[in-house]
Amino acid sequence: MATHADRRYASNKYDIVIVGAGPAGLMLSTCLARWGYKIKHIDNRAEPTPTGRADGIQPRSLDLLRNMGLKSAIMAHKPARVYEVAFWDPPRGGKGIARTGTWASCPSFIDARYPFTTLLHQGMIERVFIADLEKNGTQVQRPWTITGFTSDEKANPEFPVTVQLEHIDGTSSESVQAKYLFGGEGARSFIREQLKIGVKHKDPIAHVWGVMDGVVKTDFPDIKMKCTIHSEHGSIMVIPREDNMVRLYIQIASSTDADWNPRKTATQEEVQESAKRILNPYSIEWERVEWYSVYPIGQGISEKYTLDHRVFLGGDACHTHSPKAGQGMNTAFLDALNLAWKIHAVEGGLAKRSLLETYEPERKDVAETLLDFDNKYAKLFSQRPDAASEASAASTSSSAAEDNEFIKAFKSACEFTSGYGVAYKPNELNWSPSHPAQSHVVHPASTKLRTGRLLINADVTRVVDANVVHVEQEVPLNGAFRLFVFAGKPAVTAQALRDLAVGMARRGSFYSAYARADADAVSHHEHHNPHSRFFTVCTVVAAQRSAVDIPRDLPALLARYREHVYADDRRDRRVPDAAAPAHAKMGLDQDRGGVVVVRPDGYVGIVVSLEEGTATVDALNQYFGAFSTKKLGETQAQL
Repeated sequence: MATHADRRYASNKYDIVIVGAGPAGLMLSTCLARWGYKIKHIDNRAEPTPTGRADGIQPRSLDLLRNMGLKSAIMAHKPARVYEVAFWDPPRGGKGIARTGTWASCPSFIDARYPFTTLLHQGMIERVFIADLEKNGTQVQRPWTITGFTSDEKANPEFPVTVQLEHIDGTSSESVQAKYLFGGEGARSFIREQLKIGVKHKDPIAHVWGVMDGVVKTDFPDIKMKCTIHSEHGSIMVIPREDNMVRLYIQIASSTDADWNPRKTATQEEVQESAKRILNPYSIEWERVEWYSVYPIGQGISEKYTLDHRVFLGGDACHTHSPKAGQGMNTAFLDALNLAWKIHAVEGGLAKRSLLETYEPERKDVAETLLDFDNKYAKLFSQRPDAASEASAASTSSSAAEDNEFIKAFKSACEFTSGYGVAYKPNELNWSPSHPAQSHVVHPASTKLRTGRLLINADVTRVVDANVVHVEQEVPLNGAFRLFVFAGKPAVTAQALRDLAVGMARRGSFYSAYARADADAVSHHEHHNPHSRFFTVCTVVAAQRSAVDIPRDLPALLARYREHVYADDRRDRRVPDAAAPAHAKMGLDQDRGGVVVVRPDGYVGIVVSLEEGTATVDALNQYFGAFSTKKLGETQAQL
């Protein structure tokens, strides 16, 4: 969906300069490159991450990577998959360690497509993104660094950011102008320091850990599983990896030690000896070590993510925390995704510039939650020995009323670590009772969808080819809002669907106001954005696929998206008695349906009842009108 490919800037002018080619920088660059933006992307390393660093991809991130078409390339590296976490503790009245229980990595009470954590070396993940960037005409310039920048919108409203760049060896330099600058350079962010943005530390550093990636020979039975091991000699976390490797996090020092020093270090050999003592009576030897590092774990958060909504920070430049929950890379991905589509909406003319003001509060709130959660999660790992067996029971527990505090904490932790627990608070994008969109059709009482949360997963049958598909995956990450029309039964909703289509076609509606100028020349095979680059329409009919006739059952505007017309006829074990399971999972009337607006990043913006008359479109106009550049719904003139 290259909307800006026709732009011809001077050679030193760019839409954005991105500093740092870690997870945050690469996600931002990949999205914007696909959407046609001109990008200057630099990194101070000569090559992608060679060893070590982040490795965990959580279930929600795997959903996102599939939506981007990158999942298969990542899975081709045959990463390890963690379905369960095992807990090992000193046995009661004995020596050594014993398994005290297991729990599911992503328990069944979370409706996840991929109920496991994927473990793969960060460098391999980076290379998947870099290959996609190159397909879209963007390369990471290495090894280059940023030496200075200024941002002055008054002096240059179009390209307000001037950035000085230099080759790492000082042999060459350049000055470029850009609309935006993004700092994804990690915890020691030059951009953050230049902006004089402080980092607030939640607690003093309390632990120093060693981390070692390698191939081991051991008789420890759970070496292929994620484990937390507590013994009288210390603690280890075991993380399985690709190519028969394993990562061990080994506690070197704690603030409870008599000789505590946050700068304490240890050699590779000393840590290996420590691991041998902790694992006793099991043996462990290293065939090879790929990476070893020692680092103190501190929980910090940047006080601001931007000062002027032209220069932004993301990823580790904004938040640091322990690696125990495997959240670093995943949080960085979502920082960048959140910013990418908002820049696209603003630069494409859909949204007011003030939309960018939602980036910091949405993502900073998630980071604050992450840091608070990180403390609690660390305590879960050191619970009494029977906690693991309680957690195992909680994995399948359906009676929330009987949950004790530990089980409640466990469930909350699992939802958060999976990525499905991310929740954005009310604002102009996430409807609430204080939103400008006020109507009796907004947010019907029955809906199970929550604004600011991900769309619930559901399987449907695509009508044109009878393929069973995941409805939430059907629209690729293209920068467009996804408009899901749950059409109910056509015999019941025929007039409501016609009224919806008429209202959307009117000049001044949210849909027509941002129509493509080249709509008449668009190929018949354009499935996602034939009318507008900012909206993709999907229609889900509460009927068997064989009973759906697209030209008969749907008005022409909806029928144009024939590749996005689905039959709601796939049984779902979570709603076993539903005639229209996708409708039922969303909490929408199976006869009368409803309309769900999903943000480009997959989060629900608003839910509206599907009614005859103008109320449904009026409510959608009010919703989009809260942040769009045009006044919507003011003219009823027919196109």
